[in-house]
Amino acid sequence: MTRHKIYRNTRSGISLIEVMISVAIISIVASVAVILLKDTYSLNRMISGSLTAQGEGRRAIKMMSAEIRVASPSNLGAYAIAQAATSSITFYSNVDGDSYKEQVRYFLQGTTLKKGVIKPSGTPLAYGAAQEQISEVVHDVSASSTAPIFSYYNEDYDGTTAPLASPVNIAAVRLVKVMIIIDKDPQKSPGPLILTTQISMRNLKDNL
Repeated sequence: MTRHKIYRNTRSGISLIEVMISVAIISIVASVAVILLKDTYSLNRMISGSLTAQGEGRRAIKMMSAEIRVASPSNLGAYAIAQAATSSITFYSNVDGDSYKEQVRYFLQGTTLKKGVIKPSGTPLAYGAAQEQISEVVHDVSASSTAPIFSYYNEDYDGTTAPLASPVNIAAVRLVKVMIIIDKDPQKSPGPLILTTQISMRNLKDNL
């Protein structure tokens, strides 16, 4: 009897279904990785932006507190406060340590809080508007009639007293409250950053 040997192919091939499943898994993993990278980038950008906003706001609060606190009559004898509004304030203060009182103006332009400084010059001495040096102090500032940047109070302020009504009686101002609300995008997290302080104007006190 003749015996026939039967040879079996032991090599297993990769089917089309297996290839498709592998491609699908790789696609899913890649998609998840891309989403995670985007989320991580967005989170880092959000944290970085928040830290930048905090830094700007805190520096602005510190600077305004120091300058407004020691406001005093100008070198020409003008009253210490030249203008007082909810989104701007103009006053005289020696901000650079020399022998002159600079005219200092903080004002909101769009969503940027800016600072203008005029050093008196000339003979006779004068504060020339054309000499004003303007710099940007805080970006992405939000302000409204219900949340003013500057509020003004008289000598009777006790912590709960209502601010002086507009137009502000400049001669009655003894304390300035500053509130800076920073919100780059109200539609996205994080929420608004609120920085506030109140500044007693030393040189305007009645009991000196």
